[in-house]
Amino acid sequence: MRFLRSMGLFNFILILQCLYMEILEVTENKEQYIDLLLLGDEQENMIMKYLHKGILFALYDDYDLKTVAVITKEDENTFELQNIATLEIYQGKGYGTGMIKHIIGYLKNKCKCLIVGTGECEKIMLFYEKLGFTYSHTVEDFFTKNYDHAIIEDGVQLKDKIYYKMKI
Repeated sequence: MRFLRSMGLFNFILILQCLYMEILEVTENKEQYIDLLLLGDEQENMIMKYLHKGILFALYDDYDLKTVAVITKEDENTFELQNIATLEIYQGKGYGTGMIKHIIGYLKNKCKCLIVGTGECEKIMLFYEKLGFTYSHTVEDFFTKNYDHAIIEDGVQLKDKIYYKMKI
């Protein structure tokens, strides 16, 4: 009991919350996560191109789904983070960061590089940079050529896909 008093109630609650967080690899019925995946990639047929060949992870906290991510093996040395999405009410609370750290740990000894492509959205690019990703290359007109509607992020129409990489 003395330990609990020295920790403070707030810290004790945080520890309890962490005890209920888990990240699962989903191998069946991946389509049940499509609504959340659509937050990270707005077009269902684009998601379907990688969902079944990819590895889907689902992060639950306090038994509630918070974040999903899909990675695909691109070659012997490279995996790509195809999609990561957190329910809007839980964004900014560390779930996306936790998911990416889990993926990095999962990929240890499986590849040399993790890549991710994103739109030209400053806050998303900063998110990846803070996690240690560095700029790799740009695919011009990716969003305008591959999507059947304009993709708008933070009030700006996305055009090019910006790739980042991280050594594993």
